[in-house]
Amino acid sequence: MSAIGRMSQCAVTAIALLAAADYAAAQEEIVFAQIASFSNPQSTTNAHDLNAGYRVYFDRVNAAGGVLGRKLRLLHKDDNLNAGKMVELTNELIADPTVIALVGYLNTAGLTEIAKQNILAKSGIALIAPTQGNKNIVGAENVFPFRSGYTEEVEALINESKSTQKPRVAIVYMNIAFGPPMASFADKAARDSGLIVTANLGYEVTPDKAKQSMEKTIDGVVQSQPDAVILLGAGQGAFDFVKGLHESAAAHTQIYGLSVVQLNDLVKMAGLDAAHGVVLAQAVPYPYSGTLPLTREFIKVMKQYAPNEPVNFMSLEGYVGAKIAVDALRRAGPNPNRQKMVAALKSMGEFDLGGVSVNYTAKQRQGWRGVDLTIIGGTGKLIR
Repeated sequence: MSAIGRMSQCAVTAIALLAAADYAAAQEEIVFAQIASFSNPQSTTNAHDLNAGYRVYFDRVNAAGGVLGRKLRLLHKDDNLNAGKMVELTNELIADPTVIALVGYLNTAGLTEIAKQNILAKSGIALIAPTQGNKNIVGAENVFPFRSGYTEEVEALINESKSTQKPRVAIVYMNIAFGPPMASFADKAARDSGLIVTANLGYEVTPDKAKQSMEKTIDGVVQSQPDAVILLGAGQGAFDFVKGLHESAAAHTQIYGLSVVQLNDLVKMAGLDAAHGVVLAQAVPYPYSGTLPLTREFIKVMKQYAPNEPVNFMSLEGYVGAKIAVDALRRAGPNPNRQKMVAALKSMGEFDLGGVSVNYTAKQRQGWRGVDLTIIGGTGKLIR
């Protein structure tokens, strides 16, 4: 064979190898990674349902051929609801080149630390739809929220108190995380709306101080004689407050809580009698009826791909997070990577998810701005 012939054969071989490499790359899965704890009892149910929402939407997309011929996979990690562990696992995921974006993080303390360290911006990776409404977290670079913020939730609760003629409100907050700043916001917003703030009380959450502090807080509420309490807390402290107020002289005082007060845990920890009648703001649209194109689609797809998984706020939140992630992936074009994903998200603009929108630009990233109000019924279920 001549030199020219050998060169031609090498060229053909090289082209064939490149084509094979491109084909192999096209067949590789596109990996999104989630950190949410199945192992910690405080987050098990929510983490499972959130994860189910992501898996269902990815299953639907994969059944239709994936995105540009590539299948999607959700990589799940468990941080046991520990802030340091979430940071550690996030750094591990960032070091994994197969992970194109992060989704559905569940852990306020961990998210707070990630935002404080500016990890996402430094690594050039996106975090889509964390279960969070704290502006210090969702306002961090490369975070693309779906939930409404805590300020919108508080405003909705204040409006509800005013419209139902409960003019005297007490504000009760946990003395960490979003508690203090949201208490200041709620105090001003309540007064601006014409309500009377009878008390503004914070409670300690550290184990050695929590019990005595909670007793003092409940006493302060009782003495201030409010028509309603705006509870700006989460976890055990929130459950203890609901239970303690129910056992006090102010047992019939209306309690308004944020979306972070988890229904199942509240009913379990405080008891159904205490939880019954508590109004909870929801930063995710009401999932149980098909009043929106989004919820009609969600209910249909859940029945088709995961009939045994629950239809609820958390599974809808996961479903929407996956929907945002997939749309960004399609906008990123062929051979997507982290940089293209971030760029696609920041140029998305107003994205209609089905009667519900998010709005992402290079300068601002806003989730759904609405708030649904629900009340805990006599069976422990949420009623709209």
